[in-house]
Amino acid sequence: MSITRRVTFRLYPTIAQVKTLSYWRRLHKDLYNAAVANRQTQYKRFKKSVDYYEQQNCLPAFKEVWREYKQLGSHALQATLKRVDMAYQRFFKGLGGYPKFKSIRHYSGWTYPCIAGWKTLTDGKNGCLELSNLGRIQMRGTARTWGKPTTCTIVNRQGIWYASFTVQCLPIRETGTGAVGLDFGCLTAVAMSDGKMVENPRFLVAAKAKIGKASKAKRRKVKPDFKKKIRASKRWRKAHKKVGKLQRLVANQRQNWVHQVAAEIVSSNSLVATEKLNIVGMTRKPKKGSQRKAQKTGLNRSLLDVGMGALRSAIKYKLAEAGGIFIEVPTQKVKPSQTCPNCGIQKKKELSERVHNCPCGLTGDRDVAAAQVMLNWSQCGLGVSQSGATGVATGLGTSLDKRGSDSSTNRHCGGFKQLAEMKRQKPRPSS
Repeated sequence: MSITRRVTFRLYPTIAQVKTLSYWRRLHKDLYNAAVANRQTQYKRFKKSVDYYEQQNCLPAFKEVWREYKQLGSHALQATLKRVDMAYQRFFKGLGGYPKFKSIRHYSGWTYPCIAGWKTLTDGKNGCLELSNLGRIQMRGTARTWGKPTTCTIVNRQGIWYASFTVQCLPIRETGTGAVGLDFGCLTAVAMSDGKMVENPRFLVAAKAKIGKASKAKRRKVKPDFKKKIRASKRWRKAHKKVGKLQRLVANQRQNWVHQVAAEIVSSNSLVATEKLNIVGMTRKPKKGSQRKAQKTGLNRSLLDVGMGALRSAIKYKLAEAGGIFIEVPTQKVKPSQTCPNCGIQKKKELSERVHNCPCGLTGDRDVAAAQVMLNWSQCGLGVSQSGATGVATGLGTSLDKRGSDSSTNRHCGGFKQLAEMKRQKPRPSS
């Protein structure tokens, strides 16, 4: 059974193509803002809620007035309107703030939700991307597993253009017969039940001095102020680009490290047990007026610098590709950090206690002992099932099979899959 994976290539457009891509990006941004303004006006003045289908049905008439949008393709325009609908659905569910107007700096690109309007000329290594009304664009990159491309997203980051594809493929990954328990932390990134330790690379700490110096230089320049109608100076834009480049370098280093560690773990173990982490709750902002605000901010920065969530997700989906088993241990129930892996006695430890000492005679690293507890719990089969929070979670990782939208078009919240399966609805005649 084929699954969906995402593959990203870097684009190398010509000077003329860069101008066209930038112009299209601005048009999609303006359409997004127009859709948000339409929803706001309809509700404030007429108390009417506008859904995705109503705005979708207005596209033909909209393109007759704004003819420059005809060169973009109807499916890509529908995807932009769908992005607005998803932003509102997230707001209604309490998952995000109220949708705002986007500036060109905060609108990175657009999506082709089906195979119309673009074509890939590659076998998974380098090649070309052909866009309607633009021509062929050289691209570089290598896909671990290539298949049938289904969607294409054009993205601009720090002045560099990328093409991100979703591909239907059959990934093959080899794994060993071992079993391991994992404990994530800030001091040591990963502690394994077999005693191995993966140190925290601390990419952000290593680049903090350079980022701070570049940010200080940026603050001395004339920044934009839209309320006072002050445009950013050229030096501010140059400094802003430099800061973004340093931050992007740190993110790329962390992502590369995450995939290397996850691949190494999965290549030797077909069963992985780890604690169930609530990254959002762990990195929540400190309360207003808190006396330990600086400490909490520093802890959040350390947690995010490790990339626990990304590493856990990478292990999860790579293990699913190899046909292995991923088990989430209920932390509040098992309490791995306070339990002895030898006798099972629970004793509360302070965070400063980094050595596990038990009356039964077992002594060792605290994190390794916690990883052994999680492995023992998983192997005993306590609560292991196909459903529930404590069961086996094979996970999708970067699989996008369940993408959809919980909006005015579907039950699920997510992507643009339904746009490729549905035609534009014709407006109903008024009675």
